[in-house]
Amino acid sequence: MRLLVIFTALLSTTLIHAGTLDQLTDAPHRTPQEKARDEYRHPVETLKFFDVEKDMTVVEIWPGGGWYTAILAPWLYKSGTYYAAHFPEDSDIPFYRRSVTQFKTKLAEHPEIYDHVRVTALNPPAYTVIAPAGTADRVLTFRNVHNWAKAGKTEAVFASFYQALKPGGILGIVEHRAPEVRPLERQIETGYMSEGYVIAQAEQAGFKLVDQSEINANPKDQANHPAGVWTLPPSLRLGDKDRDTYEAIGESDRMTLKFIKPE
Repeated sequence: MRLLVIFTALLSTTLIHAGTLDQLTDAPHRTPQEKARDEYRHPVETLKFFDVEKDMTVVEIWPGGGWYTAILAPWLYKSGTYYAAHFPEDSDIPFYRRSVTQFKTKLAEHPEIYDHVRVTALNPPAYTVIAPAGTADRVLTFRNVHNWAKAGKTEAVFASFYQALKPGGILGIVEHRAPEVRPLERQIETGYMSEGYVIAQAEQAGFKLVDQSEINANPKDQANHPAGVWTLPPSLRLGDKDRDTYEAIGESDRMTLKFIKPE
């Protein structure tokens, strides 16, 4: 019986490593809570839009609890390389320390899936090397730009992306989307950034915009909530107040932008 259990586990892991993106989103190592967010985060369509292939070197920026890690790590396991550029463990910000500790705990719980993950750190000016210079095929970041704008570190962060990518490499960005007329201070306050701001920051770093998609758009979201983007799921910062209204809207309206590092 024990041998059967071991064999079944090995077979399941082998199938996960060999799976398509569609199969990986339904794999048993992803929690029901993670799968429930596919409706809003569209991982298969998003990764295909960014042209992420199984043999690439991919850097994910600030992966948080590892939502995309659960897809990217097994996708790249056999032929590619996955860097998780997380918070530094010696940060003086308690949330950063807790987050990276929880992330590493997640990796340790499924070594058969995550033992190839390479954890680096990003937090300028002390931590800027997210992968060896000129080695990454893709750098991907999901809903992080507002944090860097708030900290005044956007320029340094985008410079790190540029340094890590190969010439011809792709920077993929998904971010909460604000109306273009919204002042920068208000963007930072609400967590919604304008496409113009994000594009300008990328271009200032040397990137060229090559495509954009409405994959992660949500026309129900007018980006005008009392607690900013955190009013909506999954945060629901207002608790039960108007909860049904915000759950009916769903997660935020998001831009999806693809940039290239010129050859």
